[in-house]
Amino acid sequence: MPPYAPIIVSYASNPMSTTFADYAAQQDARNTIQLNVRKWTLMLCDALVDNFKSRNHGKVGGYDAPVYKFYPEEGRKYFKIIMDAHGSRSVHAFVDKKTGEVYKSASFKAPAKGVRYDLRIIEQREWLLQHADWAGGYLYAR
Repeated sequence: MPPYAPIIVSYASNPMSTTFADYAAQQDARNTIQLNVRKWTLMLCDALVDNFKSRNHGKVGGYDAPVYKFYPEEGRKYFKIIMDAHGSRSVHAFVDKKTGEVYKSASFKAPAKGVRYDLRIIEQREWLLQHADWAGGYLYAR
């Protein structure tokens, strides 16, 4: 018998390990959420344009209203909802591409702290699409 004790190594099965099938299913779910977030962001842009048209009827202060366009611009982490009036661009809101959380803009490059809405939650999404205001009043903390 050797003068040293044998080392016994045991590998317990990890209950957190996932199979490739599980990983693929989770990836499909993440991709579906991201596609839905893109669709909901476009729907929010359409709701903002409709709100502007219905509120102003083509006039602002007795003058012809500028034509506002709302469109998403994709960044690394967020969709920026850009408000464009004759080349003058500003960021209306930010939408997280992975989670669908809506943020008020703090600047052209960054969102303000604190989630305002979550597009994955049906009640919040429906309320948001009905009450979205082109001027952004709905984005202030509730």
